[in-house]
Amino acid sequence: MESKFDFSESYEQQKPPTKKSGFVAQLNYLGQLLHIARDTDYAATLEAVRADIPFRGATAWVLICSIFIACIGLNTNATAVVIGAMLIAPLMGPVLATGVSLAINDLTMLKQATQNFIVMVVLSVATATLFFLFFPLQQESSELLARTQPDIRDVFIAFCGGAALAIARTKKGTIASVIFGVAIATALMPPLCTIGYGVAVANPSYALGALYLFFINATFIAFASFLVIKLLRFPMIQYADSKQRRRTVRFVSFIALLVMIPAGVTFTRALKENAFRKEANAFLEEQIATLPFGSYLSQSAEIHYLRGEKAEIVINPLGLVDIDSVTVLKLQESIKTYDDLNDVMLNVTPSVHR
Repeated sequence: MESKFDFSESYEQQKPPTKKSGFVAQLNYLGQLLHIARDTDYAATLEAVRADIPFRGATAWVLICSIFIACIGLNTNATAVVIGAMLIAPLMGPVLATGVSLAINDLTMLKQATQNFIVMVVLSVATATLFFLFFPLQQESSELLARTQPDIRDVFIAFCGGAALAIARTKKGTIASVIFGVAIATALMPPLCTIGYGVAVANPSYALGALYLFFINATFIAFASFLVIKLLRFPMIQYADSKQRRRTVRFVSFIALLVMIPAGVTFTRALKENAFRKEANAFLEEQIATLPFGSYLSQSAEIHYLRGEKAEIVINPLGLVDIDSVTVLKLQESIKTYDDLNDVMLNVTPSVHR
């Protein structure tokens, strides 16, 4: 006799309800709220990831057009134009596929993703270099300079963006708004344009800084997708024993850590510079602003922080105010009371009227 038991219902739905304490109920609710395995479509996810890998024909031309748009946005310092270029650029496919293929041990997908990733980078940099050779920047814009000194915050942005992208991709009915948002947040496009600019003007520091930012974004998008696919327990495409799986996880983790170290160093330097400028401004407000013509002196003061060189605060840079030697000595003593200004040189310009 055929059973009429409904196997479509979960065990939790079929068993009689039990009374639970408020704390346990809240934990259960939180677990259900953050449970990402629900509605995972394994077959459709892998099919969509594979479909986004190829870079040829229309996709290549869309990439070239988006690169030109992004270069124009960097040239004119137009943030909206750069965002528009990031939305239409088909850059996420090979990057996401790299993480997914490593997670499921699909060597064929990994080879295709790697090849197309290289084609993507070369084509993008070549297009950007060509643009900036014919349309050089009159002045280096903030949009461009922002891509030359990445730090640990860029790592977190790329990782969270990659995780959001992978989670959205695995759901039934892919969440398109998430994909667009990740394209903007992780910003793969502008660093490639900045690399082209650095090559066009023969500035290796710009090119290498932007290349590192692009590598951070690509690496941690792939790393986050790798972790999400592992967490969701996607089936392995090709057999991999436990030792091989552990080696793969260790290798991916090592690469991620290796990429993170320079970004952490840069972030530490940025924190140190921020602390210095905060203390310098406090010194100007508390010590300089109280002097005769103090408002002018504090506002006109110059704060110089050059990495690898001694920091300096210049008071009265135009020499318009007469500051006596006794006041200068007091200022030099008072600056030593600020923890982050102990090694700072205080330069008080004498009056030009003396």
